[in-house]
Parts: sequence; structure tokens; C-alpha cells
Amino acid sequence: MYTKPKYPIAVVFKWTRRYIYIFALTALIPVLLYEVVACKWLTLPWQPIGLIGTALAFITGFKNNASYDRQWEARKIYGGIVNASRLFATMVNDFITNEYATDKKTDNELFQIRKIMILRHVSWMTSLRHALRQKKTWETAKTNKSDREHMKSIKVMEFEHTLSEELEGYLSETEKTYVLNKTNKQTASLNLQSKHIRELESVGLIDNFRHVEFKNIIGELFTLQGKAERIKNFPYPRQFATLNSYFIWIFIIIMPFGLMRQFDITGQSLVESGISNEVFAFIAEHFVWFTIPFSIIISWIFFAMERVGDTSENPFEGMGNDVPISTISRAIEIDIREMIEDNIDSIPSQLPEYAHTQM
Repeated sequence: MYTKPKYPIAVVFKWTRRYIYIFALTALIPVLLYEVVACKWLTLPWQPIGLIGTALAFITGFKNNASYDRQWEARKIYGGIVNASRLFATMVNDFITNEYATDKKTDNELFQIRKIMILRHVSWMTSLRHALRQKKTWETAKTNKSDREHMKSIKVMEFEHTLSEELEGYLSETEKTYVLNKTNKQTASLNLQSKHIRELESVGLIDNFRHVEFKNIIGELFTLQGKAERIKNFPYPRQFATLNSYFIWIFIIIMPFGLMRQFDITGQSLVESGISNEVFAFIAEHFVWFTIPFSIIISWIFFAMERVGDTSENPFEGMGNDVPISTISRAIEIDIREMIEDNIDSIPSQLPEYAHTQM
């Protein structure tokens, strides 16, 4: 998943522009009724509205902190996968030898065994990537119009290619069929790895101690997989996410009714101060119209923060600020294949730089 915008703030405005039109409408209607139709009674005291805004700021901040914690935990999980993968490659390199073997292997045969295990590990990461990209009902990337439009500028590898296509060349046809026929394909990949390790132990290519160490690293990979699946399959609590969205919209709708009274009072005080300049006097007489731009700005700030929280709470759905699991996985593949001295021409190149700043 990659692309890098030149002007992130412009992307944010484009991402939220549909809602800016709504903010302008919700501010324009009350001012028209107040100033043109002369419904001077159509106001609300600012104090309770300000109190609601203060409460919303705390609630939105809490939600964004919780959403960021989910995103940061996901990034730490993939950091763990990076470290565990490198350790696994080191073990494959150093533990699989003829030292205890009854049937000695040539250097090329040992290399082929190591490469099969490394490629199978890549197939595990690939299966995990595709599982984490599966659509969940609570994710917004493919349901929200603005998110869908934004997704057109982002290339997500898991949406561009099927798992079967990406596994080609990494597993034998028998193993590929076995994995694709399982419900949890990433678990199936690790299961194949575990069986292979047991076979290596049975022919003496690894001793009992090394067999235990391999089992430990397989257990660590299962743990990291389970942590990623937990974030993917358990959403941010809906009562917090949904209610906060409703509260934001209530605040956006009632805010102009409090602002226009304040701007009108300010304009009247300016007129009474005896402004001589005709332009400034005209502005003071119609000061209430400043309610519209200020309402739009305040509404956009609250709503943009709400949307940032929404798109951060699901760090694997494919949005621009998600954890770049495709890029990380490709970097791991390059590292571990170079560690076993694989042919440099057969190792795929790194994906273009991922932009964490993209909204």
C-alpha cells in the first residue's frame, strides 16, 4: 500500500469537502432566518453550547487516543514479526546442518531446504496480509463515500492480487492447495512449517535442542499472528464510536444558533461605538454573517478529528494512514532471502515508499 501526497492538508480538505458543504448549509439557514426573515428569537445562549463543545473535545480526544493505541499496537506487532522473521532466518541458516545427519546432504541440498522454509515463511506473511485486509462490517474504507474516493489514489497489493496469485512460486502445488483449502490459511502455513521441522529432526538435520528452539519461534509467530487477528476481528467499541459521531453532528447543528447571537451583539457594539468609515460601518451592521465562516471552521475541526479517529481505529483495512503491512512484509522477505544467500536476481524489489502522512 503506497503513494505519497505532496500536500497532505489539501488531501484532507478534499477528503472532507462533502461535509464542508453540509457545514455551510447548517450555518447559512439559521443566519438567513435570523437576519433576512427577522426571526430574532431564533437564538440560543452560548454557554451551554460551549459546554457541549468542551465535553466533545474531551470525548473526541479520548477516542483518538484509543484509536491511535490500536494503530500503534498493530505497528508493534509487525515490528515483532520483523524481529521474529530475522531470528527464524538465522536459525534456518545455522541450525540445519549435517552435524547430526545420518544421510549427509550436499551444500546445495541444504540450501534448497533452507530456501523452501524461507519461502514458506513468506507465504505465511502473505496469507496473514490477505486475512488482515478482508472487509469487516464496521470498517469504513469501502462504505463511506469520501473514503471510497480517497481509496482510488491508493494502491493496495492485497486488493490488486488474489492470495492464490501471490502464493505462486512460494509453495509447491501440493502445499498451495493445502493452504488455500483451509479456513485460516496463515495457520495452515505455519502448520506446514512445523511438520517440515519435525521431518528434519527425524533425519538428523537438526537435533532435539534445535527442534525445541524452532518450535519456540513457531510459537512466537502464532502469538504475533493472534495479536494481529485480535485487532482485526474486534472493533473499537461501537457505543463510543457511534455516540461520539451523533454528538458531533448535534453540536454542528446547534452551534450557529449560539454564534450568531454573539456576532450580532459584537456588531451592535461596534455600530454604537460610532465607526466613521463607511466600509467598517457596513461590516459592523452585518457582523452576524461572520457566523457562517466561523461555524464552518469550528465544525470542520471537530469533524476532521472525529474522522481521523474513525480511520485510525482499524489499522489493517487499507486506508492511507494504516500500518504498511505490504511494504513491511516485502522488506522482511528481502532481508531473510539475502540472509540465506539466495540468488539476488530472484529476490523481488522493495515497494515504493509508503506515506504515513496520507489521509
